Amino acid sequence: MALKDKLVSEGMKLAANPNVAKLMQDERFMRLFMTAMSVPGRVSSFTAEQKETFAKAMGLATVEEVRDLKRTVASLEREIAKLRREG
Repeated sequence: MALKDKLVSEGMKLAANPNVAKLMQDERFMRLFMTAMSVPGRVSSFTAEQKETFAKAMGLATVEEVRDLKRTVASLEREIAKLRREG
């Protein structure tokens, strides 16, 4: 049995438990649960922001900036090739 299947089956068992159903109706618990579920996304965005701040402070280019520069260079190379063919 795969991990996902095991988690789903255990989750279904928990959902059928009356104590869990009562807990799920508690607004405070649900607010805590939703906050806990949002933590990985918050950590990820915080890490990305800190990475950009560090890169700027150190004078380094970020991945997005490099990608944009490559796109610009490729566009300019196409434009030069086009002008050479016309001229």
